[in-house]
Amino acid sequence: MLINKEVYMPQYKFTAKDAKGRTVSDTMEADSEMMIVSSLRRKELVVLSVEIIEKQVKSKQGKRKIKLSELVIFSRQLATMVDAGLPLIQALDTLREQSDSLGFRTVISSLVSSIEGGSSFSEALAIHPKVFTNLFVNMVRAGETSGTLSEILDRIASYMEESANLKRKVKSAMIYPTVVTFLSIVITIVLLVKVIPVFADIYDSFGQMLPLPTRMLLKLSEFLRSYLHFGVVGIGVAVFLFMKYKKTEEGALKIDRFKFKLPIFGDLFKKVSVSRFSRTLSVLIRSGVPILSALDIVARTAGNKVIEYAIDDAAEEIKQGENIAGPLGATTVFPPMVIKMIAVGEEAGKLDTMLEKISDFYDSQVDAAVSGLTSLIEPLLIVFMGVVIGGIVICMFLPIFKLSQVVAM
Repeated sequence: MLINKEVYMPQYKFTAKDAKGRTVSDTMEADSEMMIVSSLRRKELVVLSVEIIEKQVKSKQGKRKIKLSELVIFSRQLATMVDAGLPLIQALDTLREQSDSLGFRTVISSLVSSIEGGSSFSEALAIHPKVFTNLFVNMVRAGETSGTLSEILDRIASYMEESANLKRKVKSAMIYPTVVTFLSIVITIVLLVKVIPVFADIYDSFGQMLPLPTRMLLKLSEFLRSYLHFGVVGIGVAVFLFMKYKKTEEGALKIDRFKFKLPIFGDLFKKVSVSRFSRTLSVLIRSGVPILSALDIVARTAGNKVIEYAIDDAAEEIKQGENIAGPLGATTVFPPMVIKMIAVGEEAGKLDTMLEKISDFYDSQVDAAVSGLTSLIEPLLIVFMGVVIGGIVICMFLPIFKLSQVVAM
């Protein structure tokens, strides 16, 4: 299937008459004049004239960023309109007109054009992989096949909201220590580069040997002032190389494996991965997606190479007729409790329900872990800042203390 890299959206001015004979004039973006005419006729308007007023509004698909909130609203509203019996194209036209995002209006216009050209809704969505994920497309395809499109769209919206909520919890756990650590480093560098040299000039006038801690701090300050620009460049290069390495298969795998072994955050990352795996697989199975296709989608959306490789290995055995629990357990990546609950779900024929329970359990575990990390990290960071900044202050005032003792004698 060819994927459009660029979308051209001409803008048209039209004049039409409504059912009461009133003249209506407005502008509309569409792929063609025929699309404008078709859209107006569906609204029971008599088209009088259509003329192009802007030949190209060029938007690159690869650079368009559609917000998650827009996708959630799109799915919810489309589910409501389809469930109410509104034709799909008419529902999409309505959503396009009320969207505030030019980028999303462009995408919806492309969906309408594809469907009018004979494509199914899922095929139209697949043309925009940067906007609609593989999971989104496959769930819609399953909904089209089973005739439960409105229910599937509502389920997609709920899934995206829950996934965003989980991601927000992890970010909240990471933001506080990151910000405080960054500020500590900045404050320390400012003290060493700007404040300490002032004290160094004062101490030179003493003409006496300074205490060892003060001399060491002055040397560190002098070194930092001389080579700070090299350090900034070095950090920039290191970050660039790290990001390049992270994009490779080997690099992503090693980094994700390391994340699971971190002393404080490793357990949190593992719980988040298990929760995402369970919820995604549950939603796909409940939507009617075949198990092997569901596992492939879950692996690609896992967000962790360790989990992705484990699912791929398990899928190979499942293709040979094995159940799900056995191969997943053999990977040793998933906790024993998860494997046992999956096995029970398979035996009872309620795998989707059991996976949802696993996800709910681990969501609560993530909540508890985030709260625990916040309460644990806060005092550690306070101690860190106190030791570093307090140590610098003490080292700088040691000569003054000694001088006051000499004067007192």
